Amino acid sequence: MLPQFLLAETTVREAGTGPDLNIGDQQGETLILTLGITRIIEQESIDMSVWGSADGSDWGAKPLISFPQKFYCGTYQILLDLSEPGTVKYLRAKWQVNRWGKGDPTPLFGIYLFVQSMERRLAAAG
Repeated sequence: MLPQFLLAETTVREAGTGPDLNIGDQQGETLILTLGITRIIEQESIDMSVWGSADGSDWGAKPLISFPQKFYCGTYQILLDLSEPGTVKYLRAKWQVNRWGKGDPTPLFGIYLFVQSMERRLAAAG
């Protein structure tokens, strides 16, 4: 099933939550998460986190993993270890945005979040 977009490229102007993704047979694997920031304006930041659920309704009190706060365009990767079998079947992205300084106080980001299996990526490279 993976690789797949957890969040397809979109324009973000406020905090939000992406769609749920059933990770199917990737339960218990290590996943590579790639955050792409394709558009940004000065004096703003984004906080991106990934949440997990066993049933698609209870997402817990804290994220599985969070990217460090970002201020610039680029691609950023982190690893998500899902080695506890059966505990996470669904993933979703959640973000907070902030803007300060002069001008329009509304943030503006172009972002995407891509997820792929580390095991399959290594097998393809070998």
